[in-house]
Amino acid sequence: MLFNSLSFLIFLPIVFIVYWFVVKKSLSLQNLFILVASYVFYGWWDYRFLALIAASTLVDYSLALAIKKQNKKATKKMLLLGSLLFNLGLLCFFKYFNFFIESWVNAFQAFGIQQNITTLNIILPVGISFYTFQTLSYTIDVYREKLQPTQNLIQFAAYVSFFPQLVAGPIERATRLLPQFTIKRVFNSKFAISGISLIVWGLFKKVVVADNCAFFVDQIFNSPGGYSSSELFTGVVLFGFQIYGDFSGYSDIAIGVARLFGFSLMTNFTFPYFSRDIAEFWRRWHISLSTWFRDYVYIPLGGSRGGKLQQIRNVSIVFLVSGFWHGANWTFIIWGAIHALLFLPLLLANKNRTYSGSFYISVKQIPSILLTFLLVMVAWVFFRADTVQSAFSILIDIFSFQDLSFTTFFKSSKALLFSCIIAFGIAVMLIYEFKTVQKNKQEVSLSVGSTLFILLLIVFMGVFKNPADFIYFQF
Repeated sequence: MLFNSLSFLIFLPIVFIVYWFVVKKSLSLQNLFILVASYVFYGWWDYRFLALIAASTLVDYSLALAIKKQNKKATKKMLLLGSLLFNLGLLCFFKYFNFFIESWVNAFQAFGIQQNITTLNIILPVGISFYTFQTLSYTIDVYREKLQPTQNLIQFAAYVSFFPQLVAGPIERATRLLPQFTIKRVFNSKFAISGISLIVWGLFKKVVVADNCAFFVDQIFNSPGGYSSSELFTGVVLFGFQIYGDFSGYSDIAIGVARLFGFSLMTNFTFPYFSRDIAEFWRRWHISLSTWFRDYVYIPLGGSRGGKLQQIRNVSIVFLVSGFWHGANWTFIIWGAIHALLFLPLLLANKNRTYSGSFYISVKQIPSILLTFLLVMVAWVFFRADTVQSAFSILIDIFSFQDLSFTTFFKSSKALLFSCIIAFGIAVMLIYEFKTVQKNKQEVSLSVGSTLFILLLIVFMGVFKNPADFIYFQF
């Protein structure tokens, strides 16, 4: 069920009314209703996916309780290993099985050896990368004794399947979200209004900015050979805004919907395109994932302890794993490697924490922002391209500067209309975000007048015919 679909427009008010007017007197009924609503929401794509999320829930619920009961450290480790193998095994099978098979076959073909191994027609369950990481953090934190395992299966199942953030995050930790299922929620009008504001803002970024950008982006990346250097570069920049509007828009809607039900989700984006270096970009982009890798991969590897070689190894592993998490394609691994190469000079110069405080930016920092933006755009080429060869071909054509025209880009009046809508939508987004950054706030806060203005833009400029999936659904 898409946030920008008619079905969700009907689903959300029904859930809201039942939650606050029918089951509000009982915490147990509220949690059970959230669980049922979440399973309806998730099963809307394919009811078969429900078996996987139910299995993941039951396995980690049981293993966490078993870890708590054990006194022997070796036994605790074996139980944690069971959780890791189960969750990562599911993820590897559904997401990476065919990738490993194809890579194995291609490796042998490079030496002239033919391998008769067939791939499987595997359907990737929506959101599996998100909820497996969410349940993994639970068992790991129980093992580390940072969290007491819950005895209440309904509470835990509702935490795992909580529909606002189930399929594309933010990836919530049990230490933060699970306790919210243990206390009675009381309707707070101000909290709910702020949630509505975020929902409207997220929809604007999705249907006005991202989905209009897709009009050009899909054409350019599907057949890049027919476009000039300037058109290709424009397409790359538009993809940068598409993926930001799409993914941060989803996060805003998720956080806003959660607030309607009395829940607080973590901020997942803090205006990443105003970052002054790559290190700051990763403190502002997909924060729930980057902090997950920090806490459960980087720090266990040794973090910033030890010598520079060890730090280089740890950072490289995190970025490569992050790239691989995004998809079973070498393009994502190279995307992660590029960010590692951009991050390491800052680490070696001890400048990776230069911009870890204030969001406020000055005029003198604009060149740094533009350079960081350009580097991020170059990396996005590999993220969006279908193959490594296609990505390199696009970059070569862009930096050849052989043709700087826009003849193909604006060959129709429809393209001109879309370009005007995109330019206006991006301008509105950047103006609101710049004002918010200068006030050192973590999210755009819309007044009643601004909310109505954004709603009008959504109605008249949004894409609603055949609503597009959110990009991160495929991860």
